[in-house]
Amino acid sequence: MCADASSPTVTLIIPVFNEEAVLPELFDRLTAVFNGHAGCRWHTVLVNDGSRDRTAELVRQQAGKDPRFELLELTRNFGFQAALAAGLAHATGDAIITMDADLQDPPELLPALVARWREGAEVVRAVRRTRQETGLRRIGMDVFHGLFGRLSDFPVEANTGTFGLMSRDAVDALNQLPERHRFFPGLRTWVGFTTGDVTYDRQERAAGEPGQTFPKLVRYALDGVFSFSRLPLRLLTYTGMIISGLGFSIGVFFIVRRLLGIEIAQTGFTTLVTLVLFLGGVQLIGIGILGEYLGRIYDEAKQRPLFIVRRSAGRP
Repeated sequence: MCADASSPTVTLIIPVFNEEAVLPELFDRLTAVFNGHAGCRWHTVLVNDGSRDRTAELVRQQAGKDPRFELLELTRNFGFQAALAAGLAHATGDAIITMDADLQDPPELLPALVARWREGAEVVRAVRRTRQETGLRRIGMDVFHGLFGRLSDFPVEANTGTFGLMSRDAVDALNQLPERHRFFPGLRTWVGFTTGDVTYDRQERAAGEPGQTFPKLVRYALDGVFSFSRLPLRLLTYTGMIISGLGFSIGVFFIVRRLLGIEIAQTGFTTLVTLVLFLGGVQLIGIGILGEYLGRIYDEAKQRPLFIVRRSAGRP
């Protein structure tokens, strides 16, 4: 339990969506960490993002037994990033830790994050030394983390995700950002503040199926790229300049040959079709990239709330 009322409060923000299978172990491991590290007051906000199983019921029961747990219920499934934003807006601690519920990020690392914060870091990033994912999911993550740092307009630490700690001032700054398509690691870096790192080995999911499916991860990666990089637009410009330059050069080449009276072979059908398909493909890719940026502008212009809270239960 807490040392005394003057001890700093550490709030955990954990979005949950259909996590019935993993919640009992999560509660047990968090409780063990809280009881074993009494140098601060612990408070956990589990944000129910429209779960269809017994997730809300289990969290409500835990909140009734232990005042260090609280349920924040959204009206429907708004998505992981929106649920995370709801928790951050609701958090009142001196330091706020964000983490997933699936126990891939071990709760036993929480004291290390707090210790790094007490040493002076206002933003503590949990950097993955190793990870357990395999197959297409692992390949996609490795490719994204390898490329995103090169695509982003400013450096974002590779192999970091939701897991980490932010000071009260850093969270207040983050809560001022109103955008709908949120890439949390990028936003956490964008607000600045003094940073520190804690490395760890990411574990396998404790139970159940991942809520973040591969298509959702792809959309999340696109949010990261289009929210923090103008490079796709620059590449369109460069591609257009290169193609225009090649077209001009080829035109000059054939004009010179005509003026010199050099016989010009008949252009083949295959060459013509290839050029048309290539240029058409480049144009469609360009329209698609412009559409991604325009769609995000449209979502921002609507100014709809990022989430809607139904109720809160168990707040101490």
